[in-house]
Amino acid sequence: MTIDFSQLSRAEKLLWDSGVTKPEHIDLDAIARQHNADVVYRPLGGCEARLVAFGERAVISVSSTSIEGRQRFSLGHEIAHWLCDRGKGFLCAKEDIGPQNAEAKNVEAFANAFASQLILPTYLVDPWIGRQPVTLEVAAKLAKDFNTSLTAAAIKLVRRAPAQSCLMCHNQTRLLWRERSIKFPFDFTIAGQLHQDTAAFEIAFTKKSGMSRLTKESADRWFRGSGAYRLFVQSQSTKLPDDSVLSIATLVESR
Repeated sequence: MTIDFSQLSRAEKLLWDSGVTKPEHIDLDAIARQHNADVVYRPLGGCEARLVAFGERAVISVSSTSIEGRQRFSLGHEIAHWLCDRGKGFLCAKEDIGPQNAEAKNVEAFANAFASQLILPTYLVDPWIGRQPVTLEVAAKLAKDFNTSLTAAAIKLVRRAPAQSCLMCHNQTRLLWRERSIKFPFDFTIAGQLHQDTAAFEIAFTKKSGMSRLTKESADRWFRGSGAYRLFVQSQSTKLPDDSVLSIATLVESR
């Protein structure tokens, strides 16, 4: 594998220096230990992870009740604090830790971005994506291969794939967050509520689980903007553990 080291992020350089050339090589517990941080998994009240530093050593506690993909992101988040915010202690709540918060302008957002690159390094993800379509099925495969949550994998897929795609998370009443690809039209806005004719709407208001089939439908069910009613998308949705609905919609040719 040929890598331009100068183009790697700080988190990616950490992985590369540890000999990571395949997804299965990413051992966050080992990386933490290598930098004098012990990792323990235990029940935590009110937070996903906690960092306690003393001198040149630290203990990172990760919630034992979270799913593995969530635990790995939380651990990566605390490793970022330990390496980049030395001398501080952090008690990170659920809302602080998550790849969907990576663009906020604060220290928690930086830790989220660092964690995203630790568990889904671009130098491994880009070759993995290749020419695959931007769908939740592909995101699920990415999550499995890199041992991450579906949400983290879907965000990375939308950010890196060369398509006009948007990832959205809704509950029954509103849009919670969204992530758009670089090529997605800048003048399009996301519908604030789910359209009643989408699979996402059915998933949100029923006990239906599983992933919807990939569906071609009018873009104006999802987006607002000049000419949206003339365009089409391929969309797919699924329910997340917190009962919100995750959807990907990609602009496609009308034929």
